[in-house]
Amino acid sequence: MIMIALLVVSALGALAAFLPAQFARFVSTGLAALAFGLSLAMYATGAGFWHEYDKPWVPGLNLRFHLGVDGISWPLIVLTTLLTLLCCGYSLWKTPDSRLIGLLLAMQTGIVGAFLALDLVLFFVFFEVILLPMYAVIAGWGGPAKRAAARKFVLYTLFGSMLLLLGVYLVVDQTGSADLAAPKGTATMAAFVFLALGFAVKAPLWPLHTWLPDAHSEAPTVGSVMLAGVLLKLGTYGLIRVAIPVAPEAAAKAAPVLGGLAVAAILIGGLVCLAQTELKRLIAYSSVGHMGFVLLGIATMSATGLQAALIGNLAHGLITGLLFFLVGAIKDRTHTGELSQLGGLRDSSPWLAGILGFAALASLGLPGLAGFWGEAFAVIAAAQRGWWLGAALAAVGGALAAAYLLRMLRKVTHGSSPPRLTGPAGYELAAWVPLAVLTIAVGLAPLLITDVTGPAVDALVEAIQR
Repeated sequence: MIMIALLVVSALGALAAFLPAQFARFVSTGLAALAFGLSLAMYATGAGFWHEYDKPWVPGLNLRFHLGVDGISWPLIVLTTLLTLLCCGYSLWKTPDSRLIGLLLAMQTGIVGAFLALDLVLFFVFFEVILLPMYAVIAGWGGPAKRAAARKFVLYTLFGSMLLLLGVYLVVDQTGSADLAAPKGTATMAAFVFLALGFAVKAPLWPLHTWLPDAHSEAPTVGSVMLAGVLLKLGTYGLIRVAIPVAPEAAAKAAPVLGGLAVAAILIGGLVCLAQTELKRLIAYSSVGHMGFVLLGIATMSATGLQAALIGNLAHGLITGLLFFLVGAIKDRTHTGELSQLGGLRDSSPWLAGILGFAALASLGLPGLAGFWGEAFAVIAAAQRGWWLGAALAAVGGALAAAYLLRMLRKVTHGSSPPRLTGPAGYELAAWVPLAVLTIAVGLAPLLITDVTGPAVDALVEAIQR
């Protein structure tokens, strides 16, 4: 029942935040901490599902309330509850509005539910629960063009949802089952294409990514952290958990196309980042390239590639979450995100400059930090698959990441010094330090992740290769 408890605690936290009491936001943040503890308590070992709950949901339609957690979903659930807790704690002091905290926990309920769902229709329901809270966060606490960005986010996401719903219908119609714990794996290419397109919009994967920079530019800091840290992972997780297992033959045929799109995302994302003049948009576009490496690993459909995708997902959540927290701190102090108006941060705020430099080096894939492993092994997996040109171009994309992130650091930290800025506040350090520590831990000891995901990945590869 620990999975049910996690969902109930998350939902109660969302509801409690809307109570009229002044202490409501503290109650909700406490429930976010409890949810994080429950997610950690789910840990077990083995290739199968560590915990499983299966009861009839809509018997007349043969739908079941089927939940489960394994080595593929557990790290993402922990990442979700951790980032939600950090965002709630940050909002207690930065934006003391209990409604914002409630919306963050509402998002957590949907995201965790999607990671736990083992019924395809239930997965779709949780997948859609996230839409309205994220819209409300952007439209309610965003920047000057927040309503336009929120509308664009909704329109793109609804478009992806329609494609995903068509894929869900085709899978159930063709296989006669919505079970993701033991998918029949006989869905056709049409079903796989609809599922893949739906997940590509959510990821977002090139060329369906254009909603992302606007949403990030206008979202509040915690909205950007949640959007980049965990919402994007639903798309790549859906490919691994849903699209490939229900249509493995179609996925194998489409693999070279997916690999080509991944390499295009890596290169185009890097080139677009080199042309960016606004700090938050640069970090947003960098996600397109990083998620391209994740897609490249998934496209190989090998154990090495899937492991690279999973560790890349986790690393991106940690590093990009930290980057958006830092960008928020810079914009709060300087009241601008334009690179041409920033500069001298190493003199005006050495602490902030140092942590930003650390996060940028982690994002560009410096060995010893979390960003290295996913990208390096995605390239290796592509080479093992025989995609030598794709592997070489992806490696060039990694060099582009180094170029645009070092360019960003030069513009932000060097140059003329503005008036001295205030140092990091306690609530800021509380949000930054856990992400920085985990970035180092995963970078130095990737076995912390691969030992967890390995048995489940091996079982998945064996199932789709039968």
